[in-house]
Amino acid sequence: MPARAGSERLPGKNMRRLGEKPLVGHSITYALENGFKDVIITSNDTAILDFANQNGIKVINRPDALSGHQEPVITALQHAVDQLQKKYDAVILLQPTNPLRPKGLLKEAIAIFEWGDCDSLMTVSRNKHKLGTISDGRFIPYNYKMGQRSQDLEPLYYENGLLYIFKTEILNQGKLLGKNNYPLLIDHPFAEIDIDTEADFLKAEFFYNNYRDTP
Repeated sequence: MPARAGSERLPGKNMRRLGEKPLVGHSITYALENGFKDVIITSNDTAILDFANQNGIKVINRPDALSGHQEPVITALQHAVDQLQKKYDAVILLQPTNPLRPKGLLKEAIAIFEWGDCDSLMTVSRNKHKLGTISDGRFIPYNYKMGQRSQDLEPLYYENGLLYIFKTEILNQGKLLGKNNYPLLIDHPFAEIDIDTEADFLKAEFFYNNYRDTP
């Protein structure tokens, strides 16, 4: 679980409380409730590291050089895995900014990853919007024709960020997704939650209060 300090759009977001616990606490709880003992936080934020320690979670001190807002998450993951004494065949990435996940999602994803012919897995959701580009002040439809019904749109999908699983060898190659990447389709309200702004957080609070008992 990568949880750096210094969010520009929503300062301190990873320790901001959603319900009875901070954002990072929801991903920790989710992993523990699914039976994981090797749960690891990588962060340069002392408040996050202290919270993890207080809850018996292993911490990796993330160097400031790997904590800038333009730094890709993969470098933090590579650093964290390199610091571990135990070697693992695969890594599960749970991002604190996606604090809400369907209860059975992780077990389903692991079963697919273990028994399927894949070296990585990601969660995706169906796009239901009419998308287009703007060129020279004109809107140009991309995935539909003007007048086309929404239910007849070409099936397109987006990366919702709920979870990722990938073989460690893929990470060592500087990638999170391999050639045999399995897209696990999620049709659940929680797939809409990815917190970067105040509006995102308010939406997460609404979903937390109204959908958290949804399977």
